[in-house]
Amino acid sequence: PPAQVKTHLQAQTLADVAVGHQHNHESISGAFESIYRQHGVAGLWRGVTGAVPRVAVGSAAQLATFASAKDWVCERQWFGEGSWAAVLAGGMVSGVAVAVTMTPFDVVSTRLYNQPVDADGAGKFYRGFFDCVLQICSKEGLLGLYKGIGAVYLRLGPHTVLSLFFWAELRKM
Repeated sequence: PPAQVKTHLQAQTLADVAVGHQHNHESISGAFESIYRQHGVAGLWRGVTGAVPRVAVGSAAQLATFASAKDWVCERQWFGEGSWAAVLAGGMVSGVAVAVTMTPFDVVSTRLYNQPVDADGAGKFYRGFFDCVLQICSKEGLLGLYKGIGAVYLRLGPHTVLSLFFWAELRKM
């Protein structure tokens, strides 16, 4: 639910520059209240079908690529085994993998969260996760699922590098 409210509020702007549907919430609490009042508890969870696989796929990509990339740079003797540079290199490669695997889910989740809904709470543009994927691919091509990947990497790359670096350092202790 917080991701849906965040998406609604971030997309909100003045009518003359608005792109996409405007939900016109006045505050965070007002957004929760409005969604709940109009669509009940289920309305607060609309769009989560894109968010749950996003986290699962992203976490799997992060952990698998980190260990492999770190081992790869050590095998080539670019950095010593257990060095902080090997950990940072593994984290950088992992950050790219996370951005590549998570961006399609971010795009789908954003579209599901931000679409207008009818009185029953059903989306007016997409019937669900797979319908959204199919519509994006058919209308915008496969690369339509990767809109904003640069911004995703700028957010997730440093987070991934630092998280994995601190994790590796804590494991040494």
